[in-house]
Amino acid sequence: MSVQANEGPSVAILMGSDSDLGVMAEAAAQLEKFAIKAEMEVLSAHRSPERLHEYVQAAPGRGIRVFIVGAGGAAHLGGVVASLTTLPVIGVPLAATSLNGLDALLATVQMPAGVPVATMALDKAGARNAAIFAAEILALGDARLAEQLAAHKEELARSVEEKSARLKQKLAAGQK
Repeated sequence: MSVQANEGPSVAILMGSDSDLGVMAEAAAQLEKFAIKAEMEVLSAHRSPERLHEYVQAAPGRGIRVFIVGAGGAAHLGGVVASLTTLPVIGVPLAATSLNGLDALLATVQMPAGVPVATMALDKAGARNAAIFAAEILALGDARLAEQLAAHKEELARSVEEKSARLKQKLAAGQK
């Protein structure tokens, strides 16, 4: 994943397990469409807290400006990251337990006052939206990126119009 020459990543995509990669790769792919460099790490709030602390503390020095954090179950990873930084943290609840992500959603959305974690939808849609939200944050200081986001929204609108036209054609063909 690369794109901007001579610059390090500006987004860190974190996950509690390598089994989360199938979902969190969606965030990486969406960021790549906007030419935003990202790095990915497996870190654990429970199993490797010292490593997590060191990683988060060093991230701004590497150019990280936003964290996207995927976590299932108790979903502590996003909250712990938010407790260690003043950078924006975007949480992606993952359906990793028998509760199908409800536990992670509730845990992520219930951060205590003063420790904000923006909460996205579950799984792949949430990972994609987290990347778009990260791009919107970064676009506050980047006119090129703001233009790309505007074009992305226009493309979404066009795709809905195209789907509607195809549906009308199918309905009209079925009525004859």
